[in-house]
Amino acid sequence: MLAGHGGVFALTLLLILTTTVLFFVFDCPFLARHLTLAIPIIAAILFFFVMSCLLQTSFTDPGILPRATVCEAAALEKQIDNTGSSTYRPPPRTREVMINGQVVKLKYCFTCKMFRPPRTSHCSVCDNCVERFDHHCPWVGNCVGKRNYRFFYAFILSLSFLTAFIFACVVTHLTLRELPAPVPCGSLTAPLTVLELVICFFSIWSILGLSGFHTYLVASNLTTNEDIKGSWSNKRGGEASVNPYSHKSVITNCCAVLCGPLPPSLIDRRGFVQSDTVLPSPVRSDEPACGAKPDASMVGSHP
Repeated sequence: MLAGHGGVFALTLLLILTTTVLFFVFDCPFLARHLTLAIPIIAAILFFFVMSCLLQTSFTDPGILPRATVCEAAALEKQIDNTGSSTYRPPPRTREVMINGQVVKLKYCFTCKMFRPPRTSHCSVCDNCVERFDHHCPWVGNCVGKRNYRFFYAFILSLSFLTAFIFACVVTHLTLRELPAPVPCGSLTAPLTVLELVICFFSIWSILGLSGFHTYLVASNLTTNEDIKGSWSNKRGGEASVNPYSHKSVITNCCAVLCGPLPPSLIDRRGFVQSDTVLPSPVRSDEPACGAKPDASMVGSHP
């Protein structure tokens, strides 16, 4: 989590917290007194929901697949290269499986030493294979995948509502201040209120666009990675193929993506790394075989 993008995640928190705090300090008292007390209540509910979804997105395992152990990698390579030839050949990069009558290719990951399950991709930032990989989002500091996509979607959707709500309330505040006999306010109220308006104005368009795009993805049971690559369309110039993961119904697709059971994490956060689970450099001829104990003369011979 937060692999290499801790600063961008902190910027996300700072923007949300700054805008919301300014709104509660300089706008909510005026609007609650002259309009309705429901305004700060609604803003507080939206703010806590946004922060909850953001933290869950950032600190939830997105669906990282553990890398193959030395024994598992050796067994897979032996299974692939069953010709008995002594010359080195790299393993084939793909395998084909059938999913709902559609041929899906599984790519071999040379870093994790395994064939990636369907819809899995290797994140170059996190350096992990992630199930149902959508994209790596620097704003949340984490990959978005099978286990945290629903939190990410709820975050951008609720952030859209919060930003639009604050923007509308700030415009209302500034409009009411220009009416005859305005209520006296502090000297810093107007400049800081305008600052909120500027932040919300330049943020709301990208957030609303992102929410609309991911709503389309949810309704189609697609990922950002699949949509950009054109996995099930003719974006690459080839023939369009049918998305095998779509249930042909918008409601069913939404339920499958957002309401299905959350799979357990495959990461043992409290476990200890064993010596035979670390992927070393290519095995040398003088190193012991998988599972064999090293000879006494070999101890300390390698750095």
